Amino acid sequence: MWKKLLVPFGIIVPIVALLAFGFTREAREIPSPIIGKQAPAFTLTLFDGGTVRLEELRGKVVFLNFWASWCPPCRAEARMLEAAWQAYKDRDVVFVGANIQDQDANAREFLKEFGVTYPNGVDRGSRIAIDYGVWGLPETFIIDRNGRITYKHVGGIGWPILTTRLDEALQGVASAAEGKGDYRSIR
Repeated sequence: MWKKLLVPFGIIVPIVALLAFGFTREAREIPSPIIGKQAPAFTLTLFDGGTVRLEELRGKVVFLNFWASWCPPCRAEARMLEAAWQAYKDRDVVFVGANIQDQDANAREFLKEFGVTYPNGVDRGSRIAIDYGVWGLPETFIIDRNGRITYKHVGGIGWPILTTRLDEALQGVASAAEGKGDYRSIR
């Protein structure tokens, strides 16, 4: 009788322990495996009807930001991102915004409200976000001139971190750590 109970008990207890451990982990503490690797290729349809393809941006540093109009940290960083775009756009840096899990009208109003002029589009079905492992908003990736991800930031990003990481990417330096700020989970 005890042998029959030991087998299920020996299977169930480790599974429950593993689940309990997983539920106590903060997803932002799990390091991203894509830093230092080639960025997943993407084509983003822009709000103005055009498209942006990552491969066409080779030779430039790409600041890729995933956002939504309903996300408070996205709203908090919007004007600063536009200011950074204005400061870096003549230095071979391209900003690209990928709107996810949002209504088109709300996203367009967000861009208008904050005066965002860098290319932005909708990531339909969150396909690009999935390829990049996005799990919260905002989430930012910096991609160097060779298409390698040099930095990932989960949550709102500040000016000092943004400018430091862009300057590093312009020099071909990959960050040793990920950044973390305020965020909203999308799962």
